[in-house]
Amino acid sequence: MSIYISGIGIVSALGIGVEENAKKLLSGSTGVTELHYIESIHKNVLPVGEVKASDTELLQLAKLTSTKNITRTSALGIIAAKEAIKTAQLSPDEIKKIAIVSSSTAGGMRESEQKFNAFLQGKNNEDFLSTHDGNDSTEKIAEELGIRNFHTTINTACSSSANAIILGARMIKSGLYDMVLVGGSDALAKFTINGFNSLLLLDKEACKPFDAKRKGINLGEGAGYLVLESESSIKKRKHTPIAELIGYANRNDTFHPSATSPEGRGLQLSMTDALKMAGLQHSEIDYINAHGTATLNNDLTEGIAMKTVFNNNVPSFSSTKSYTGHCLGAAGSMEAIFSIFAIQHNTVFKNLNFKTPISEHALTPQLITTSQKNITHVLSNSAGMGGFCSSLIFQKTST
Repeated sequence: MSIYISGIGIVSALGIGVEENAKKLLSGSTGVTELHYIESIHKNVLPVGEVKASDTELLQLAKLTSTKNITRTSALGIIAAKEAIKTAQLSPDEIKKIAIVSSSTAGGMRESEQKFNAFLQGKNNEDFLSTHDGNDSTEKIAEELGIRNFHTTINTACSSSANAIILGARMIKSGLYDMVLVGGSDALAKFTINGFNSLLLLDKEACKPFDAKRKGINLGEGAGYLVLESESSIKKRKHTPIAELIGYANRNDTFHPSATSPEGRGLQLSMTDALKMAGLQHSEIDYINAHGTATLNNDLTEGIAMKTVFNNNVPSFSSTKSYTGHCLGAAGSMEAIFSIFAIQHNTVFKNLNFKTPISEHALTPQLITTSQKNITHVLSNSAGMGGFCSSLIFQKTST
């Protein structure tokens, strides 16, 4: 059974909406800057991929029916989800029939930080207790859009929204639904900034994915949502799909809570099984949107995994986290949309800030943004703490 993408929506440090994100990505412009909307001791020290809008401005952009207890995570998600629904051209009656599989790692942590001290002092902030958990943003998106069917939330760390896409595809293939809204949303919070910093995983300069002198992550925030749709539904609605999801796999590295195995075994398995499902030869992958976090561990082991799977003939690849920062639970779906951009524009995106290959695998990512290739198949990798490794394969469609 074919799974089509009929709508996409995105918010990132590059901008609000598909058009602005594609434009900035194609021009090679980064959205990583200094922290502006959170008061932090790291404000002028750690670069981040922050969405260039205040909480109030995001609420206005979301055009909400109610602004009560809407967190930044929820606002980002609602903006992106509404765009996905709009580009899929779904009617109110059709929206009621779809399911939603969303994801978040930080949930409402940002607002919990803001309200915690006042709450301890007995001030009336109890309403925000309900927004703390990761599922709150899923419920808010469903409520705002009028989705009345099944909804659930996935948290598998940085592979969360990639796994949301996989679950949505499986639900369609099993015949449960014809359409599923899938994706993820995460807002920056002191909790994540301080947490990753305590693990010595953050770079004080612009991150350098796959570079020998990489020093770590630039965190980011954003949201990305896709409407997945069955072939029969696409034909019935006479809607032109954006792309096709032809392969996917989720595997676990089973090595360490916060690091991948030296050979990148989990990503080896997920890439291999995704290729098998897609029925593709290694040579048919035109571009890999790598997980590429710019940590010492990931970029070494992911590179080794790619060389192993592709028998040392690794396709053009790059990491787009140098454009947006690492958006945690939203990263997988945002980069799925970037993979679709690559197909739409026949473009391989430049890997920013790269100078020197990692000696252990000697791979060089894409050094210039080029639109001189015919991009038919794109592989997108995501990996998360806990060993979660996911791979998605998107295909250009003529339907």
